[in-house]
Amino acid sequence: MYLFKKSADLQAFLADYRSRNRQIGFVPTMGALHKGHLSLLHASQNTAHVTVCSIFVNPTQFNESADLQHYPRTPGRDIDLLHNAGCDILFMPEVEEVYPAEYEVPVPDVALGHLAEVMEGEHRPGHFEGVMQVVLRLLSLVQPDFLFMGQKDYQQLTIIREMIRQLSLEVELVGCPTLREPDGLAMSSRNVRLSPEDRSRALAISQTLAEAGSWAAALSPGEIQEKALNALREAGLVPEYFKLADAENLQLVDTFEAGREVIACVAARAGDVRLIDNRVIYPG
Repeated sequence: MYLFKKSADLQAFLADYRSRNRQIGFVPTMGALHKGHLSLLHASQNTAHVTVCSIFVNPTQFNESADLQHYPRTPGRDIDLLHNAGCDILFMPEVEEVYPAEYEVPVPDVALGHLAEVMEGEHRPGHFEGVMQVVLRLLSLVQPDFLFMGQKDYQQLTIIREMIRQLSLEVELVGCPTLREPDGLAMSSRNVRLSPEDRSRALAISQTLAEAGSWAAALSPGEIQEKALNALREAGLVPEYFKLADAENLQLVDTFEAGREVIACVAARAGDVRLIDNRVIYPG
């Protein structure tokens, strides 16, 4: 595995692959890697000729300074994991490489509308601007053919897909399924911050999502949301939202309709750790 910290060195190295029409897959991460990240790596390895994985904790997408400060950083372990998984190239830039002092990296001029106003957009103002800013910047540095991202961050995936469409970027976005622990908890870098007690409470998130699918046969979306929020509170969590939305455009739904796939999205705090998850509860 090759490790680069400078984009110019990375681009020079990748030029040889491009000259031979080799396709490049890209997996952007913020480190603290787990099996979910490695599943993105494997998807890229099965699709592209060469895979680039990046590790960069992006400061512009954190709307809470404490969240940025406490975000887990395990670079040595991450390097070992990627090497053992057969990653071809690791890109680990410093902040100054991604956001140079000599010029301002712009936030993409993308009209997101309600995509960025609901759920995460409502509770984390400015978050998606920072996400789009760093993803577009990394895409410009790596210039991949394929971009691999996880469906656990479903709203983020939808927004990046819209950014690619509006900006006519020459990259194919591949959404990969959420990986879960054996007990159902969605894999997340933040899970390592959970105390044993909060780790146990956090199971209510995936359990409530699973139960919501069965509720759809008898309850309205509004009734499901209220029941789910109560279940999360009873488990000792502090929910921020539990919303049902059209899986394609994230329009919030108040009825179930044939042909309309509905996804339930949730954010809740277990102690001081904020967790998100989602699940299709109405197949349309």
